[in-house]
Amino acid sequence: MATLKERIDADLKDSMRSKTELNTSVLRMLKSAIKYKEVEPGASALDDAGIEKVIAGLIKQRRDSVDQYKAGGREDLAQKEEAEIAVLQKYLPQQLTADELRAEVQAAIAAVGAKGPKDMGAVMKHVNPKVQGRAEGRAVSEEVKAQLAKLS
Repeated sequence: MATLKERIDADLKDSMRSKTELNTSVLRMLKSAIKYKEVEPGASALDDAGIEKVIAGLIKQRRDSVDQYKAGGREDLAQKEEAEIAVLQKYLPQQLTADELRAEVQAAIAAVGAKGPKDMGAVMKHVNPKVQGRAEGRAVSEEVKAQLAKLS
């Protein structure tokens, strides 16, 4: 099975051949971000997990931009960012559904023995490694916060 980096390279070539502008620009930006991470001082070639972190970071940036564009009334730019998010998500593992995330958080709360919102840090430490790359940090944080608020 090809590595994530090889898959991105192959998809970029296909995208360039078929002249799909959106995919081509997003994949070029992704390759650039990966290369940038790899040339940072003390860094080495990224494995699939490292590349997934880069992709997650790019998706987070796009989500922040979408929020700002919508607040500024620029629906056209928000839609472009959302289209880029859709392209990037193809390279991440299958994302957890809301129900699956809720179940993971409930299991973490039970495992930690959390009693209320003050235990959020402990729950996050427990749940994050299990959902890494399969759920956005913001979604995890909101779910933990919501469930802990019910306990207090």
